[in-house]
Amino acid sequence: AVGLLCSLAACGITAPRHNEGYADLGSLGVFDTDRTMALSIGPTLIKIAVWATDEDEPETAALLRELDGVRIRIYEIDGDAERVADRAREMSSQLQDHDWQPVMLIQEDGEQTSMLVRSRSERILGLTLITSDEDEAVVINVMGNLDPAHFSEAMAALDVDAPDVEVASVQSGG
Repeated sequence: AVGLLCSLAACGITAPRHNEGYADLGSLGVFDTDRTMALSIGPTLIKIAVWATDEDEPETAALLRELDGVRIRIYEIDGDAERVADRAREMSSQLQDHDWQPVMLIQEDGEQTSMLVRSRSERILGLTLITSDEDEAVVINVMGNLDPAHFSEAMAALDVDAPDVEVASVQSGG
């Protein structure tokens, strides 16, 4: 099993751990959560997605071309939701200790969401979103050469309802 996992990681099926935008994420608590989904997409699968969307959705394909990997974890909270929220805050704090900058924090009605980015020389290398409420927690890590302009173009192309947001420039961590 370990050999298969290593060979899959080496061929680009899963998100690359060596990428600068990779967020080293811990657990939200095995006694308080039940992981319902774990998805890790690497360069090979992203290239297939670009090929599949290139003609029909050029804006989405342009965004995908800049990605190196995407990791998504979804947890059902079946224990202490406040303890999970504390772990999510700790996860955010640990990322900040490793050159990730917080760009958004929302706390309202039992829900908290934080977004962090890792950047170098005016380039966003990674984006991590951590959100939890009383029932569910979601952690998303996107790696690559991320251009915020591509996000709005892709959202419009996919007809996704999203609020108008102006993206501020990110201070370089090094």
